[in-house]
Amino acid sequence: MPSWKEGDRVRVVSRPVTADDRKSGRYYEHMAGLVGTVQAVYSPDEVAVKVDPERLGEITSNVHATAVQRMRDKFLSSISEEQKKTLTKEELAFHAHFVLLVRSSDLEPAPA
Repeated sequence: MPSWKEGDRVRVVSRPVTADDRKSGRYYEHMAGLVGTVQAVYSPDEVAVKVDPERLGEITSNVHATAVQRMRDKFLSSISEEQKKTLTKEELAFHAHFVLLVRSSDLEPAPA
């Protein structure tokens, strides 16, 4: 099993989901084949992978876009008009990363 480090390009392996996966929440069908970059390695069972947005499936991409919009709305409703005026367009339209917490054994090097 490779020893992953920050910045490594990886792909989530495709395998059947087990009962243990469902209990721990570390692997689901929609994760298979996603490609991204290792952001942090906490332990062999906890590797944070920032998924490439263009690699998300249609449903996952739509759910993520909805979640980001809700985050923006919640943020904007929690600050005053004066505070909003001090923010840039980029800050007002921030993007959230799609990050998965994956077991290192469920990762493989991404093809170049």
